[in-house]
Amino acid sequence: MTLNDIKAFVEAEIGVPPSAQMFLKDGMPVTDTSMTLAQFNVQEGDLIAMAIHATPPRRRPAQGTPSGQPAAPTLRSMNDTEQLRSHLLRDAAVMTGFRRQDPELAAAAQDPQRFHDLLEERLRHRDEMQREKEEQIALLEADPFNVDAQQKIEEMIRQDRVLENMQKAVEEFPEAFGKVTMLYIDVVVNGHPIKAFVDSGAQTTIMSPSAAERCGILRLVDKRFGGIAKGVGTAQILGRVHSAEIQIGQYNLASSFTVMEGKDVDLLLGLDMLKRHQMCIDLKKNCLRIENDEIPFLPESELPKMMEEVLENEPKVEGPGGSTIGTTTGTVIPGASSAGQQSGSGQWSASTAGQPSTTTPAGPSVSQPGANSSNFGEPRPITAESIAQVTELGFSREEAIAALRQAGGNVELAIGLLL
Repeated sequence: MTLNDIKAFVEAEIGVPPSAQMFLKDGMPVTDTSMTLAQFNVQEGDLIAMAIHATPPRRRPAQGTPSGQPAAPTLRSMNDTEQLRSHLLRDAAVMTGFRRQDPELAAAAQDPQRFHDLLEERLRHRDEMQREKEEQIALLEADPFNVDAQQKIEEMIRQDRVLENMQKAVEEFPEAFGKVTMLYIDVVVNGHPIKAFVDSGAQTTIMSPSAAERCGILRLVDKRFGGIAKGVGTAQILGRVHSAEIQIGQYNLASSFTVMEGKDVDLLLGLDMLKRHQMCIDLKKNCLRIENDEIPFLPESELPKMMEEVLENEPKVEGPGGSTIGTTTGTVIPGASSAGQQSGSGQWSASTAGQPSTTTPAGPSVSQPGANSSNFGEPRPITAESIAQVTELGFSREEAIAALRQAGGNVELAIGLLL
């Protein structure tokens, strides 16, 4: 038997291709694998040392195609670019995604030549990045026994696995990237309505100074209880209101409030109130129970606008398909690739670019006020009834709200977008 025969057995047993196998003799790689085991001086019971390349050597580029990529139709021609530009101008939703992902390219959609030049620049830059990556890998693989090179290869492989893991999550359970609606309820403090955030992780009930002033209890703050609150950050505690009336559902309850600056919510119901009045957070029924009274949590459409500011300002990372994902809320914002999916070689597909986009976003995207009002007429309010009409067809609540926002509250158009 020759060493090449052994390679074939190894491939059959563990699936490692022969090109990734390297026999070692005295710690050095064997270049001639056509020699027999006898020539290799292998005796009965001996062990043959073999190393496996972390990444198999890349095949040479096919004739006429750069970097070994298949000759697929791309947006390199003016005709294909014009199809994409026309699709952007026709589809307001796709244009919105382009504005988020590449504002400069979206702004150039009105000028055919400018749009073509910018798109060519983007594609050329991406090709250069891919080529540099392949060249770097080739240099690292040139010396398989260099420890630093192997560590760099290992890190590159790890990054690829991370991206594959994210892609799998987006495809199999996209709800993991959806924005979790926070738990808010309507309450009345000292006769003034206010939206309260239910937070069982907070030790005390906290109110912002502006909310305390609106409710007329800022004058009751005991400044002797002031100080500095420390946690993830620091915040100034102005003091404490020892007693004030709060109405939750049908109950009028006595409560104390710690007035603190630096909070994004007007009122935060902490664990002190929840335990004192034996409240129960029922996520199955989506309500806060106090004895026999069930106070429903507010839908996303009724949450304070400050939550949208959190979404806009949170750090984001690149996701699959040109999308971006919020690192705090996990919200997926579809990218410009909804106009044309990328082919397996990383090129834009011309046939996809000319077709209407039917891809549903993996999670609710951040709405931009007035973005669709000109397309769907006068915007309508998003109510619980309109959300229910959409969810009855099998869509999730987040998908329904996102579609209703995009359609300006029009139920029929929202259902059409989702379908």
